[in-house]
Amino acid sequence: MATSKTIGSGEIHAAIERLAAAISGRHGPNQPLLLLGIANGGVELAKRLAARLSSRASRLSPPFGVLDISFHRDDIGRHPIPKEFAPTHIPADVHGATVILVDDVLFSGRTVKAALDELFDHGRPAKVELAILVDRGGRLLPVAPDYTGLTLAPGEKEKVTVLLDPKDPKRDAILIGSAQSKIENQKSKIS
Repeated sequence: MATSKTIGSGEIHAAIERLAAAISGRHGPNQPLLLLGIANGGVELAKRLAARLSSRASRLSPPFGVLDISFHRDDIGRHPIPKEFAPTHIPADVHGATVILVDDVLFSGRTVKAALDELFDHGRPAKVELAILVDRGGRLLPVAPDYTGLTLAPGEKEKVTVLLDPKDPKRDAILIGSAQSKIENQKSKIS
């Protein structure tokens, strides 16, 4: 039986900094850029990336928003809409903009597909990129991130849970475990 593993806040913050540096290295200040966090896991990450990009010498200050993919998911029958509902909020016109979709974990690619469906319901961006905190492999769709903070190789049955605490980033953690009960125990210790 596999044991649980926890990745702490220091490694997470370094990964977020790498994401911000890679984004600022690719985009100029005159390019319309928009960060959209995929609800719910990508929202806090998008906020942090927007703050880091604004505070860097990158000359970037992209607005950030939220993409709710609830009604575009292909597993809605098995996994109903979560209680922590975050409606879509896009703070700028997506037409002609470069949109960076932001999420915490990339696994099968189905979440990204649902996010693209939701995004294109709101307009036609010039370009769409993908920023991921954790790429855990295991793709079922042909999706690849443009920016990756961490690459992990958990077992097929293991779950990767990212906990970004908006009030106390020192409590951030990535939990990797084989049993959902272990993950829930870790979540309750961190919360």
